[in-house]
Amino acid sequence: MPRTLKEFVQMPQVVPFDGPRRTRAATRGGAAPKVGVIYNPRSHRNKGQDLDCDSSPLIFVAQPGDREHISLALADFAQREIDLLVINGGDGTVRDVLTCGAGIFGDDWPAIAVLPKGKTNAVTVDLEAPSNWSLQGAIHAFQHGRRIRRRPIRISSPQVPGASVLGFVLGAGAFTLATRAGQNAHRLGAFNSLAVAATTTWTVLQAVFATNRNPWRRGARMDLFVGPALAPFQHSGIGDPAYRRFLLASTLERFPAGMKPFGAHGPGLKLAVLDQTRRSTMALLPAVIIGRKIRNLRERGIHQVALTCFELEIDDQIILDGEAFPAGHYRVETGPELEFVAP
Repeated sequence: MPRTLKEFVQMPQVVPFDGPRRTRAATRGGAAPKVGVIYNPRSHRNKGQDLDCDSSPLIFVAQPGDREHISLALADFAQREIDLLVINGGDGTVRDVLTCGAGIFGDDWPAIAVLPKGKTNAVTVDLEAPSNWSLQGAIHAFQHGRRIRRRPIRISSPQVPGASVLGFVLGAGAFTLATRAGQNAHRLGAFNSLAVAATTTWTVLQAVFATNRNPWRRGARMDLFVGPALAPFQHSGIGDPAYRRFLLASTLERFPAGMKPFGAHGPGLKLAVLDQTRRSTMALLPAVIIGRKIRNLRERGIHQVALTCFELEIDDQIILDGEAFPAGHYRVETGPELEFVAP
């Protein structure tokens, strides 16, 4: 297994699009929609498979090789005034498409469908998309299915003005180590909820039984500031206040393997943080992860909050949808409201 994660050299720049905006010609049950498909042939379940696509004149397919080509493909889709954007790939592909599309679609995105073709597919778990969902199934859902609204996380940094990234699952501390452990799980043939369950189990075991010198228990040095006033984030007073063992932020509402890392908090941006807590508290983590109500979690060093924005200064990598960003200062808030189609 590689010891380092693939890392953005720099945060992508948002390039405004000055072409024509779409008109909402197609509606549910009405005329056939114009469909743009971003197909990632490198996604886990796409390898060695042909694209499931009819030769319809209303379906436009792009297989971009890198993020620059994704931007070009999305600009072409915008000029064609597509009604439905289909992302055929995993969570990383979703992150790249949303990031590249930010300057093209702004606050006026077409409806989006995500086909679960990656290794974990957390977004499609939230949207309750079937594992065998196809392009034709997504088009049918556009006309007759449900619509689910979600706002992705937007990450920006004062170190790189004018740049931002959109995604759905942000983590740091032991989360970075867990992502590497997840790569090992993939190598052993575990994917989707099975991989998440295996990785979570390993993370909890390391956190409970490892020594304080173990990086799973030490975490990362970070400072957190929350809300419009950027007030310092609460700390239990247990352990070194300069370190947090684990950080997770997301706007998703359903998670793989039935996990509920944010407790009862629902829509919007949510944050879960673990201080350098006592071993007895770490033993409660399995119950916390599945959503059990436990008293005095904050005093024990387990924080679950809903908020509008926060800033993070950290001396270690952070992970957004499987890709690493270097140590630094980041602002985290919600991005544009997107409309996803679901069966």
